[in-house]
Amino acid sequence: MSGFARATAMAACVAAVLGGCATKGALRKASTDQMAALQAERAERMSADGKLATDLSQLRTDLGTLRTEFGAKIAAVQDGMKFDLPVHFGFDQSDVRPEDTAALDKFGQVVSKYYSGAVVTVEGFADPAGTVRYNNALSLHRADAVRSYLVGKQVQAQIRSVGYGKTRLVTPGASKDQPGAELNRRVVFVVESPSASASVAALDH
Repeated sequence: MSGFARATAMAACVAAVLGGCATKGALRKASTDQMAALQAERAERMSADGKLATDLSQLRTDLGTLRTEFGAKIAAVQDGMKFDLPVHFGFDQSDVRPEDTAALDKFGQVVSKYYSGAVVTVEGFADPAGTVRYNNALSLHRADAVRSYLVGKQVQAQIRSVGYGKTRLVTPGASKDQPGAELNRRVVFVVESPSASASVAALDH
């Protein structure tokens, strides 16, 4: 083999060895980068899980406050949850009473904090005194009044109102100043949010 041929062969061998070293180095770097990415993803996931646990704990506390301090009844419904707050009205009245504003304020805070952007329906009701048409209108006025109050408090949700008149009575037959009639003159809130029912299902035990 000529000197030139030997030199060429040696150069090829050196190139192959160096190429192999470079390939191993690239693989090692790729493996290190992948491991770092996996560790970062794991840390992010653990952080998210921790935040979720904290949020659920805070939500549990706030829902508990609505129940214990304001007597709210909270239940899961399809695609959301229902808040039955003790917000009532005088006979033939639709104004929000001063004694009910604290409960409405707390409800609005919970919605803004945990269900921002959700659809909140304020359902208004009336006692059985009066015609169906009149009570439908009166119950809507009540729902509208509560909606206006929440909007004025800048609750972060899409709030709509609807009146159901004298349907779904809490105290059947009770009207005017009869016992239990005030319970029929009320509003109920439905929060429509895919995460809402899951939250209540997880917390309501």
